[in-house]
Amino acid sequence: MAANTVHRTSLPVPGHSEVNIGSLLSLGKDFSKITTPVIFNEPLSFLQRIAEYMEYAKLLRLASLETCPIARLQYISAFAVSGLASNWKRFGKPFNPLLGETYELQRNDFRIICEQVSHHPPISAFHAENEDYVFHGNIHPKLKFCGKTIEIHPKGMVTVILLKWNETYTWQNVNCILHNFLVGQIWMEQQGILEIKQHGGINLKAELCLKTAGWNNKDLHRVEGFIVDQNGKQLSYLYGKWTEYLRASTASLYEEMIERTKQKSKSSQNSLGHKKVLAKLNSLKVGTFKPLHQIAVDESDDYHCMKECTTDDLFESMILWEVTPRPSNCAEYFQFTAFAMTLNEIEQGMKENLCPTDSRLRPDIRKLENGDQDGAATRKVRLEEKQRDRCKIRNKKKVSSEWIPRWFEKRVNLYTGFNNWTYLGNYWDRNYDGIEDIF
Repeated sequence: MAANTVHRTSLPVPGHSEVNIGSLLSLGKDFSKITTPVIFNEPLSFLQRIAEYMEYAKLLRLASLETCPIARLQYISAFAVSGLASNWKRFGKPFNPLLGETYELQRNDFRIICEQVSHHPPISAFHAENEDYVFHGNIHPKLKFCGKTIEIHPKGMVTVILLKWNETYTWQNVNCILHNFLVGQIWMEQQGILEIKQHGGINLKAELCLKTAGWNNKDLHRVEGFIVDQNGKQLSYLYGKWTEYLRASTASLYEEMIERTKQKSKSSQNSLGHKKVLAKLNSLKVGTFKPLHQIAVDESDDYHCMKECTTDDLFESMILWEVTPRPSNCAEYFQFTAFAMTLNEIEQGMKENLCPTDSRLRPDIRKLENGDQDGAATRKVRLEEKQRDRCKIRNKKKVSSEWIPRWFEKRVNLYTGFNNWTYLGNYWDRNYDGIEDIF
């Protein structure tokens, strides 16, 4: 793995993405197939956005160190949730990868290689590893404009293998919804069921619900759910916000909290009447996080004072993951996290060994990063034309015109039964003979 390196803390020049793109889109149109102006882009390729999964790779190492299978799944769940955090307030569209484009990233504790293996439909494959785990998958993003919202569907299965335990975990990412693209303040939510299955152990499963904001935003960013066994028995309660943290408690403590809350609520209802209790509950301010059955009743005054209790008040819970605060100047740099700031930098001594198809070498992304929007737009058009020309040349050949990726090939995932693009294992040999010129 790469040695310790001091990475940059900002981009070369400030910049931001335009977000009102409604005028470009037709209702129900698949946004991933639209060529958008660079003013709507952030200076990263989608392959680099995939690499942001690894910002909290330490959670995979922590999972591999646990002797308890429930604890391992807790950390895997935290890793799955942490991969969503960098999306918060990131409204710029990453550049669509060119066919054959690659991106590599090495840090002290992991290395990852990504490749664009298909253009129609757009499919990105990735493979990350260290001595404790393997993390791989395919992402086939679909972006659809629907009235006032844009829905981002990150289709594809991702997989973690804990080598020491011979355990495999699989899941699909949830959808991201961007609201108010036409008028008003834009905001986002991740929503859906995040189901993480364990294979090869005792077949546990994490079932996490990423809540919709609701009419009063009380559930905005909220995550909660359980780890269950094969029979559906609840073993651990997980809760938090995908923008901030994930915590864990035993299911038994969760049930105790529910029972205490029910008893206190019942006592209050006998004194106040059901309608008054509901009115008081509805008047409560929204806290940093409130799980199901979050209200307890303190009978200390005339109204039997309704007390707001968070899970931290009621649980002996442990923090699995907390988000790293973003740089104070992130609003000036596309809302990038500190990790994202480093993804397009070419470190000292890197260029000699870098694959010629690496995203860092894309001239359009580099020009946008340097504040040259016009130059970025011109180079983007040229790259897309060059890609179409390469496709035409392949089609004219008598042999098969199908693109053959260099570093991945299709294989059946034994646990899901789906055909996935799987890493061939030879990228880090640094043999770039025959690499096609795509830039």
